[in-house]
Amino acid sequence: MKRTLGLTLGVAAILASRVTAQLPYKNPALPLDVRVHDLIRRMTLEEKFWQLFMIPGGRADSAADYSHGAFGLQNRSATNAKTDAQLQNSLQHYFVDSTRLGIPIIPFEEAVHGVMRSGAMVYPAAIALAATFDSGLVREVASAIAREARTRGIRQVLSPVVNLATDVRWGRVEETYGEDPVLASVMARAFVGPFERQGVIATPKHFVANVGEGGRDSYPIDVDERTLEELFYPPFRAAIVDAGAGSVMTAYNSVDGTPASQNRALLDKTLRRDWHFKGFIISDQAAVGGAVVLHHTEANTASAAKHALEAGLDVIFQSEYRQYRPWLAAFRSGAIAPNVIDSAVARVLRAKFALGLFEHPYVDPDSAAAWQDNAESRSLAREAARKSVVLLQNHAGTLPLSSTVASVAVIGTDAAEPRLGGYTLDSARGVSILDGLRARFGDRVRYAPGPGRSGEEYAVVPEQNLDSLRGEYFDNITLSGPPRLTRDDENIDFHWTFNAPSRGLQIGWYSVRWTGRLEAP
Repeated sequence: MKRTLGLTLGVAAILASRVTAQLPYKNPALPLDVRVHDLIRRMTLEEKFWQLFMIPGGRADSAADYSHGAFGLQNRSATNAKTDAQLQNSLQHYFVDSTRLGIPIIPFEEAVHGVMRSGAMVYPAAIALAATFDSGLVREVASAIAREARTRGIRQVLSPVVNLATDVRWGRVEETYGEDPVLASVMARAFVGPFERQGVIATPKHFVANVGEGGRDSYPIDVDERTLEELFYPPFRAAIVDAGAGSVMTAYNSVDGTPASQNRALLDKTLRRDWHFKGFIISDQAAVGGAVVLHHTEANTASAAKHALEAGLDVIFQSEYRQYRPWLAAFRSGAIAPNVIDSAVARVLRAKFALGLFEHPYVDPDSAAAWQDNAESRSLAREAARKSVVLLQNHAGTLPLSSTVASVAVIGTDAAEPRLGGYTLDSARGVSILDGLRARFGDRVRYAPGPGRSGEEYAVVPEQNLDSLRGEYFDNITLSGPPRLTRDDENIDFHWTFNAPSRGLQIGWYSVRWTGRLEAP
């Protein structure tokens, strides 16, 4: 009886496997659009949602339920290239073998100047690559980064940054190719092409005009069409139209009163209609919700999601798994039209089919290991670093320093720390200016840290030094009239940022008066 039952189950499994293999979306011989259409009609609303929701993470979190699939994941838990490739294979096996429809994920990562993973080669920051004025060299660097990403199973990079650095106070200047739209366009074209040719989706960002007055990257931007056309569009057009980038990331800022992630003029008109962009558009991390907490143009998450997808956004990028709840609720509410959802899902699935992920979702870990820190990539990184150095003046032929120099003074904390640039893991190794000079001149180098980069401007008064601290919260900025709220606060160390201190108070429009007894520490 047991043997007969086992045989029956075995035959049933074989038959089920054959039926699955014959499903149109599983058939690589069929046209891509036929496969996309067939798969979409089989998907539930939850499965569609998860194709439009991207987050960092993996399956180590027992609370995370990926049974409905996922757009893609960003997982940095591996310690070297081989284990990284093995981890990506493990994730793909789960989604291919253990979810109902077997839709593979797009593993993604930052790669502005190297894959942001343990053991990956770090190249000069983008601003330094631009300073080489050598597009051929940048093309070689991008090709090396793309190959390293591909061997590890990474199929999308959130790079390059093609915004213009129009204000030196902007914290992201080093990620860019500088302030010149022509140079930025040349470098964007050189960087994106190798990724797309090697089957890794490039994602130029942040669309568009990400830097505002004073260097703010989340600021309202008011520019006319001519300024967009002459300054801010060219690098994106070069990356998308010329080099064929398969994805685009929206910016945190608003443009002419509408957040970039909900901006129909940018996403639907410019990208899709004017530039004929066929890829998928993702938000910057948590940018869609910024319409609610930062720009105040949307009443809630559901409204933000609805208007973002209607404007042309495809994928909502958040920072952790648990944040999915309000977004899924927005989909379930019925506020977003089914055809809008299906169009976004189609663009994501089309990319997954085009990448060959349904037929070849796995990579060879040994190939990944062979590419890690090889002589070719190390030599290329060194050449790029040398060519990126810009010498503005060499007074009296001081440089290069003579081997017989009697003493070298090095001042400043930056000299003692390897400055590899943003989008670099903390574990990445580098040689500091101080270490390099000491290796050449030994104890003839004398170092002083100087004043440092920053100093603590204030200290929080300890709780034990405050007594009967009474807070009066007003719904105006002049402490006028009766307070909206009165409460006892243990100390004054709040970080409200995008939130109000309490219900009934508007974000960014309130004042507080504390009254109490202070014993000076």
